[in-house]
Amino acid sequence: MDERTVNDSWSVVITGEQWAALHGHLFPGDGGEHGLVLRCGIARSPRGIRLLVRDVVPATDGVDYVEGSRGYRKLTAEFVADNIDVCAQEKLAYIAVHNHGGRDRVGFSGTDMASHERGYPALLDINDGVPVGALVFANNAVAGDIWTSDGKRRTITNLWVAGRSQRTLTPEPVSAKVADPTYDRQARIFGDRGQAILAGSKVAVVGLGGIGSLISEYLARLGVGELLLIDPDRLDPTNLPRVVGARRSDAMPLLQNDARPRWMQRLGARLATSKVKIAARVARQASRSVRISTVPRSVVEADVAALLTDCDHIFLAADSALARRLINSITHQYLIPNTQVGSKVTVIDRQVADIFSVSRMSSPGSGCLQCNGLIPAWKLTEEATSDIQRRRQRYVEDEDIHAPSVITLNAVAASRAVDDWLMAIGGLTETETTADHWVEYHPLTDEVVEHEPAKSPECRHCGASRFARGDGVPLLAKP
Repeated sequence: MDERTVNDSWSVVITGEQWAALHGHLFPGDGGEHGLVLRCGIARSPRGIRLLVRDVVPATDGVDYVEGSRGYRKLTAEFVADNIDVCAQEKLAYIAVHNHGGRDRVGFSGTDMASHERGYPALLDINDGVPVGALVFANNAVAGDIWTSDGKRRTITNLWVAGRSQRTLTPEPVSAKVADPTYDRQARIFGDRGQAILAGSKVAVVGLGGIGSLISEYLARLGVGELLLIDPDRLDPTNLPRVVGARRSDAMPLLQNDARPRWMQRLGARLATSKVKIAARVARQASRSVRISTVPRSVVEADVAALLTDCDHIFLAADSALARRLINSITHQYLIPNTQVGSKVTVIDRQVADIFSVSRMSSPGSGCLQCNGLIPAWKLTEEATSDIQRRRQRYVEDEDIHAPSVITLNAVAASRAVDDWLMAIGGLTETETTADHWVEYHPLTDEVVEHEPAKSPECRHCGASRFARGDGVPLLAKP
């Protein structure tokens, strides 16, 4: 794929847990001014440059944040030096932060801007050209100033909290356009602002089979602005009962019939319609305005994986350990939430042992699939081996045997996954917790089971080695 052009707009991304720590330090209820430093990874993409908050470093009042000689308060030289040294060593952006009074509007004072002009050229030099800058917060607003190696200074347009309850802060309130009358019924729930968030969102769906095809249609009908659809597979006749919008002709049934010679069946498989093309066809029928990119290739190919790194959310509906490993890595490395979704029917000795649908929405720094044992090493190894090796290792020798799958189970999983995402971006989730929760529905017993995911500080996915590093480290490769 061609190298992508980078948009020169700047924003900041922070996790829900980090946001709680930052806001609590700046606004403890005393009405005073407080300070801290953010150390940030960097991600560049066609949609802009994002500063990914890796560390929130509070400045202790009276020790690290003291009375200023020119301004009201300042970070001490020692505190600044300690943090810029870490940034220079790890190639991170340095962002100094303080707060003003007020709520919905904020901007730097003349004293603030003069301080930036005195100090930031030297800090930029110490940081070897990696950007340095500042943010100033009111209770519900933020403004930013960033300095770059080309000698220019730019405005940070917004800060996005990528937590379970998501929110975007700007220097002042942004008026939302009146929603398209087509979406009147749902805009009564989310409001014009919520509909505008949907229209401005770029969402990826990885795997366009039984569940992914439903998710793609739901997103288009909701008014999502941009869809990225990834799946290397083409339709086969067994997909027809489950893939939304699939036509019999898409599966080339005359060629893929079991009675045909194997060479003819293989030809039919090559000529069948790709799943991403079917999903795009359905999405365009559902929405006049949706922009769609289709990628009929494997998500674990490096240039395909790179396309995911500037999305706002990723729905993972592919039952592959390699895909889980990659998407999990992107979530924590680029601070992009994901939802892993699926449905299973377990059959033992020709008897149905269990049936369940699952939706696992994971926020950056929280619900890690690796920490929770959902990326088994044996499956990674099997998927990375050759076809001959896989056949030798397989317990069931007939590779044409498909796992049981039912469209209604898929619909339960898909609906729950999209609902959770809607509640998050609409700010309608519980605000007192930043923790993720994963949900299973078992129709045999009518049980709904919630899990709070565990977290390991030593994890290679969500731990310190790659958390919020963005473009600073390569994505996890195949094992």
